[in-house]
Amino acid sequence: MHARVMAGKVKWVTDIEKSVLINNFEKRGWIQVTENEDWNFYWMSVQTIRNVFSVETGYRLSDDQIVNHFPNHYELTRKDLMVKNIKRYRKELEKEGSPLAEKDENGKYLYLDFVPITYMLPADYNLFVEEFRKSPSSTWIMKPCGKAQGKGIFLINKLSQIKKWSRDSKTSSFVTQSTKEAYVISLYINNPLLIGGRKFDLRLYVLVSTYRPLRCYMYKLGFCRFCTVKYTPSTSELDNMFVHLTNVAIQKHGEDYNHIHGGKWTVSNLRLYLESTRGREVTTKLFDEIHWIIVQSLKAVAPVMNNDKHCFECYGYDIIIDDKLKPWLIEVNASPSLTSSTANDRILKYNLINDTLNIAVPNGEIPDCKWNKSPPKEVLGNYEILYDEELAQGDGADRELRGRPGQALGPRGIRSRDMGRTVLTTWK
Repeated sequence: MHARVMAGKVKWVTDIEKSVLINNFEKRGWIQVTENEDWNFYWMSVQTIRNVFSVETGYRLSDDQIVNHFPNHYELTRKDLMVKNIKRYRKELEKEGSPLAEKDENGKYLYLDFVPITYMLPADYNLFVEEFRKSPSSTWIMKPCGKAQGKGIFLINKLSQIKKWSRDSKTSSFVTQSTKEAYVISLYINNPLLIGGRKFDLRLYVLVSTYRPLRCYMYKLGFCRFCTVKYTPSTSELDNMFVHLTNVAIQKHGEDYNHIHGGKWTVSNLRLYLESTRGREVTTKLFDEIHWIIVQSLKAVAPVMNNDKHCFECYGYDIIIDDKLKPWLIEVNASPSLTSSTANDRILKYNLINDTLNIAVPNGEIPDCKWNKSPPKEVLGNYEILYDEELAQGDGADRELRGRPGQALGPRGIRSRDMGRTVLTTWK
């Protein structure tokens, strides 16, 4: 082992020129090389990962090389595929008779109802129209499947606004994943929890070191992103994206954008605010449900994920909380922005990368993919283990199911009734 450590330092490459990355590599005394030289660690863009793992290049990674994406991360990070995988996962659990797939008398999932009703367009156009007619006063949000930062998003509340889709829907199919015009349309959460009259969402960072068995970590220092303009569900404001979209890429152009705090709050601030306005119990329940959603979404994609041992990934989860304190998973980002809009942001992102590297590249030594990636607690920094499938199985079903709703297993009575509704206890 010593010979290997002596043999040299980690050689790194990146195609994302961001100081929070480069400063981290340099602080470790790692050596920068080009992608054509022998490298150990490549922090790459999603475009590059596609080339590295494409069949044509037939590129083989060796045991001392690791990269920051799974080859088909898009199963989780493309808006249409995420929803498709979650729908498939629910059906499978239902087939198995799992209590997780339990439904209420209206056929709604009790525990797995955490993504807004969503359809793919143009493929599901007719299904969408059927749903639209059930509640014609609702607002829907349309997003291109493969774009980020709020690009190409618009809100609609009339069928005529997407009639042009129906014309294409006959010919266009989802066979080609790269169809330019693939959109998702989701029921817009028009009762978001507001703070100071403004809408916000949560950006949480989740690190996955392996999918099978699933091992994931939650970064404690997530944040809320606020809109700069007060929220109104008024349909006259449907095309004002400063009211509806929290993306910094959009909000920073608003005249009320604050360049010092960047319209952001830390998650711990949100927690304190909710505990003081709504009470500790419902706040704890909310955060338990958020953790539950994240783990379930990862479990939904784990079976289809190419669990390459050279890979890890840090995802940016976007969650919206409605005024009933129910969290909704909006989307998952494969390359959460490493651009810093404020000084605090820069510190947060530098630390995020630092803690991520400590888990992904243990001891800063040359990686060895054969090594079991389970680091000791003291190196986790601001990460905490969110779910470890191996531990869960090792402890028997008991631990895995303790906080699972509807399960009569485990030392605590799971079904504590809260206003007639099952509450999720802490289940980690």
